[in-house]
Amino acid sequence: MDLALLRTFVTVHRAGSFTRAAALLGLSQPAVTSQIRTLERQLGRPLFLRQARGVTPTTIGDELAHKAAPHLDALVEITETGLDDESSLRTLHLAGPPEFTAERALPALTQLTGEDGQGFALRASFGNAEETLEGLAAGHHDLAISTARPRGALLTASTLCDEEHVLVAAPSWADQLGPGEAVKPVPGVKRAPAFEDVPVVEVHESLPFVSRYWASVFDSRPPAPGTVVVPDLRAVLACTVAGAGLAVLPRYLCAAALERGDVVALHEPAVPPLRTYFLVVRTGTLAMPHIARAHEWLLRAAADWC
Repeated sequence: MDLALLRTFVTVHRAGSFTRAAALLGLSQPAVTSQIRTLERQLGRPLFLRQARGVTPTTIGDELAHKAAPHLDALVEITETGLDDESSLRTLHLAGPPEFTAERALPALTQLTGEDGQGFALRASFGNAEETLEGLAAGHHDLAISTARPRGALLTASTLCDEEHVLVAAPSWADQLGPGEAVKPVPGVKRAPAFEDVPVVEVHESLPFVSRYWASVFDSRPPAPGTVVVPDLRAVLACTVAGAGLAVLPRYLCAAALERGDVVALHEPAVPPLRTYFLVVRTGTLAMPHIARAHEWLLRAAADWC
């Protein structure tokens, strides 16, 4: 059986689409279609069911992909690593949101870099969920950390951890609000305290963190448009510490500032809003040792992040 046909088949199986597979392989869509038809004629069985949007594998197609994909990935690893340079390190390409990746994932993964016989070189890039998942599907990354669970068979996601969000401001704002306005919610009542006059610090004009918090905790819209908008949660924290206004931040990011008293929690709901992170790979690539090791290491490390 032609390995090129198997490679095309596995790519289509992972992509769920002839069009996307063609883009990943650098081939035309008719060429991909022709190769799949050739393989189906050789096997005497249909491998995919054509649908309005993409394709779904038949039972035979799933069985063949399960058997063939790990071996093809191993061959790719051999060709990429090379046979002569045994000392060379594999490179792991990681993508994710800038703050979580920088504060959580990268410090954990740097423990696996180096020349210990199992180490790897590490490259990271930052982006939102859509960007990182698209880059992973296209083969630009090996691992992606995402706040969105991907759909389809091309990508496989594992739950990494939940992130608690906290409504915070500098102590001066809490003093202005007074003891009755902040910290303790009214039991059984979704009522937003009097925050209308407090400026908002956010990462985007749409107020993604504040809006999510207000909808979840107060069942309402946020009190005011953003006064300070900066595209990084670490900058949001710095501006909040400086007294720019209130912000909603991940607890892991502002825990030290809370402990020092640089910021205070303005509200403590019984059930704080959470955001889930997923660790995502292209289906089948966990057969590659460096990806599998990083994947397992991050899942173990995340047990201490929750």
